[in-house]
Amino acid sequence: MPQTALNLIAVGIFVMTMSSLLGPIFNIPPVVPAAVTFGILSLATVDTLSWNSKGVSLLLDLFASAEQRQRIIHHEAGHFLTAYFLGIPITGYTLTAWEVLQQGQLGRGGVSFDTEVLTVKPLDLQKMRLTLDRFCTVWMAGIAAEKIAYGNAQGGVEDREQLKQALIMVGLPETAYPLKERWAQLQATNLLTRHQKSYAALIEAMKQRASVEECYAVIQEHCNADSEAITTN
Repeated sequence: MPQTALNLIAVGIFVMTMSSLLGPIFNIPPVVPAAVTFGILSLATVDTLSWNSKGVSLLLDLFASAEQRQRIIHHEAGHFLTAYFLGIPITGYTLTAWEVLQQGQLGRGGVSFDTEVLTVKPLDLQKMRLTLDRFCTVWMAGIAAEKIAYGNAQGGVEDREQLKQALIMVGLPETAYPLKERWAQLQATNLLTRHQKSYAALIEAMKQRASVEECYAVIQEHCNADSEAITTN
């Protein structure tokens, strides 16, 4: 079950517990906390099964703090910038649950990639490994970006799951997953560090909801400044 649904269930349990404890003090009938909890759990179940947890995500978005919104932008900009430099086509991005709903997406949103161009024809083993490495780096770039900006990462559960599923598909042993994850995160960190000016400009562009093409132009515009900074250092 998605984390957002689990959060809502946790809220329901908390409400029921507190109502049970405070009910006798405030003369609240026992049926009230039970009904409220049942309603919350029912909504979470229906939302998860029928709406892919979009309703819960919309609710949580309403109470998101300014820092949480900034984290999301840093996280998604990390995915975007890394995909750009690794040659993975980007088809769009969303930064809130409302934007996901507006665009009619089925998933949780974020940066969307065009993977079809990478699988038009069968890849040989070497190309398959290179393609996997590129995608693993992009998936871990959101976590890397948060750690650079905040020292820790709060998002990335879905990213880690995508990486895990990809490694399962290619037949890598489970013991190799943590090593691959760390390697990909390190690659993403190095790339983001080398392109700090492009990354900062991209964040500002994404705040303004610039189009993918406009974001591409912003990154390219600041590439020279990044190159000069690297040369100077």
